[in-house]
Amino acid sequence: MFTLGSLFSFAQAPKTAAKKTNTASTSTPKTLLWEISGNGMAKPSYLFGTMHILCEADANLSENLKKIIASSEFICFELDMDNQEETMGFMKYARMTDNQQLKDLLTAEEYARIEKYFSENKTMLPLSMLTRFKPYFISSLISERLMDCAKKKSMEEIIMNEGRKFNKDIKGIETVAYQASIFDSIPYKKQAKDLVLYIDSIDTYKKTTLKLADVYRKQDLQQMDSLIVKSDPGMTEYMDLLLYNRNTNWSHDIPNIAQEGRISVLFAVGAGHLAGEKGVINLLRKKGYKLKPLPN
Repeated sequence: MFTLGSLFSFAQAPKTAAKKTNTASTSTPKTLLWEISGNGMAKPSYLFGTMHILCEADANLSENLKKIIASSEFICFELDMDNQEETMGFMKYARMTDNQQLKDLLTAEEYARIEKYFSENKTMLPLSMLTRFKPYFISSLISERLMDCAKKKSMEEIIMNEGRKFNKDIKGIETVAYQASIFDSIPYKKQAKDLVLYIDSIDTYKKTTLKLADVYRKQDLQQMDSLIVKSDPGMTEYMDLLLYNRNTNWSHDIPNIAQEGRISVLFAVGAGHLAGEKGVINLLRKKGYKLKPLPN
């Protein structure tokens, strides 16, 4: 299922050099798995960085993560992925709110380039089914097909299947309605222009997507942070909306969901949310929590 995390695989620009970000004062250890403790918590909780689309061969769980899944009270993703109403309900939020069509937002020549791309990629949904959808939603559908492998998995799916062995409940930090509302805060015309740019530069974006997957395999959160903010100038102005404001919200939500340490919870969210000065790890540390890297 599409989530906002899918957005960042196409938000990286092919035309700009990576920008230096304000990272935390020490380098981030290379692991996706972190223990949250301290600040009065009786029981630790855990933070794991996911990638929403991976080649099936790369979507594996470490023994450490399996033990944490088994021992946690429940698992919390960005969205409650075990809730059919939530997962199936995303489609009702996919349409532009003012009933516009994609062709209304572009020149005839730009729209023709999108039509050409879809006509040449028969494995995708036909463009005729997507013309009223928010352009960033269309971009995300394309991004999920850029991996060079026949079978793909999400880490969320793998974690959820492992949790089912122990009858673990699944919860979500955010709702589909909230995530969809973020797309409505970015002008549809800008989204449409970005979609054209994305398709025009698809080969370069594919290389960046494969690089992101390689960085994820290496569990290099610090490099992932720099890749995510390597966005085109137009996207940079929306990073607070798409990423940083949500990280701030989560730094409040995570302790609340874990009942201030009275229960142990596994939080599995997009790895791009974890590192950097404005990442969840650093924000939780600023609140007095201890974030300990675990072998993974």
